[in-house]
Amino acid sequence: MRIAKVVGTVTLNRAHPSLAGSRFKLVVPLSLADLAGEGDQSADEFAVFDELGAGVGSLIAVSEGREAAMPFYPDVKPVDAYNAAILDRVEIDARIMKDNP
Repeated sequence: MRIAKVVGTVTLNRAHPSLAGSRFKLVVPLSLADLAGEGDQSADEFAVFDELGAGVGSLIAVSEGREAAMPFYPDVKPVDAYNAAILDRVEIDARIMKDNP
């Protein structure tokens, strides 16, 4: 699971019927340095399936790959990245930053 920042909303012309009533968000994954305010958020954006209603600027927890479709079992949805949580805040222990420059 990774932490990402929502930077936009994806608009679809057509979608699989199982995705009705939900949205896709465009997100940027954040590194430890980004979370500590020392990075430049230079990672590539990707789309995330969102049923929780995250807004632009929100920090979210992203599940990817096979695990992204598992919350919907047995009615698996065709998704590769899923918004698992909207994060209120992220706290980073200074000792972690010291050990991971």
